[in-house]
Amino acid sequence: MINPANNQGRILVVDDQAANLRVVSALLNRQGYSVTTSSTGDEALSLYEEVQPDLILLDVMMPSMDGFEVLAALRARAPDARVPVIFVTAAHDRDLLLRAFDAGVVDYVTKPFLPEELIARVNAHIGLKLTADRLERVAREREELVNLVAHDLKNPLTSVMFASELMQEEHCKPERVPRYLQIIHESAADALGYIHHYLESRNQTNKRDVDARAGLADTLRWLHQRYEVQLEATGIQAELVLPAEDAAVAIDERVLRQVAENLVTNAIKYAPNAPLTMSGHAAAPGYWQLVVADRGPGISPSRQRDLFKPFTRLTDEDDGLSSGLGLSLARQIVSQAGGQLWYEPRRDGGSVFIIELPAANRSQDALAEDSNAA
Repeated sequence: MINPANNQGRILVVDDQAANLRVVSALLNRQGYSVTTSSTGDEALSLYEEVQPDLILLDVMMPSMDGFEVLAALRARAPDARVPVIFVTAAHDRDLLLRAFDAGVVDYVTKPFLPEELIARVNAHIGLKLTADRLERVAREREELVNLVAHDLKNPLTSVMFASELMQEEHCKPERVPRYLQIIHESAADALGYIHHYLESRNQTNKRDVDARAGLADTLRWLHQRYEVQLEATGIQAELVLPAEDAAVAIDERVLRQVAENLVTNAIKYAPNAPLTMSGHAAAPGYWQLVVADRGPGISPSRQRDLFKPFTRLTDEDDGLSSGLGLSLARQIVSQAGGQLWYEPRRDGGSVFIIELPAANRSQDALAEDSNAA
């Protein structure tokens, strides 16, 4: 029997005696635990993946499979699992108990047991398990935070470095300096904006922002202007194709720029000296597309399968800057906004990346127009 899950913890109780299962299950249920019972080792093994218990109470002496065999089978199936196992046994043999601890058991309870003793041991080991899970979750979230911040800051900081290096060149034209300074200032502002936006989003739920709005044409113009110098320096002739009408998509403007930047910087890095097209198009009813297409070498079929997986790079070359997270994070962001991001090879060579997003709420568009008019 599987009871509804709760926050107290999930326990799998394995015993071949139905009376023992009833007593232990009732005792643990009164403590607020979610209890699953099994009368055989084979059944326990089949329930393990479904239940994902936080603790297992395992009878030692059972027909067909005893507790040691069940434990060995569980460890073989999930060698990295850290689910604590408490043996329940009528034996008081010292050698058997030592063997149990050698097998990985964290504790034992002897039959007949005192209810207070059983509950105390269960509470202790459930508490340790749930605490370890929380610490692991915090560590994982911190790692994700580091990856996100490092990735989000990479593009604006790269622009700062690029513009400052051009200014330091011996043959830097004085008339170009104001433009380089503008790039440095805007990129630094973007970096601060990304941090501010991320900190704000950490305090919110992952619900979509129905009022978010980004102008597609404005985003494309921004991309072209921001990367104009870098495109020119890498020999890329960029063509800008704006949508036929004033299109807006339902995503934060800064976030759309962040996602699209990844596609443009990838083209700069992997398709230098090749034409690049940045365009906006109507898609299926209620959707718009932002497309970045180059005439570079394209992406091999073997790499296309893993293109949007974390820590996957487009080539084997490592410049020390690429984390391999850009496309993975970009697809995740677009998906959270209700859209899609995918890759298509170009017929005559090159790569096409397509961001498809739902159109912004019409009432929000009107509100924005009224605000601008005022």
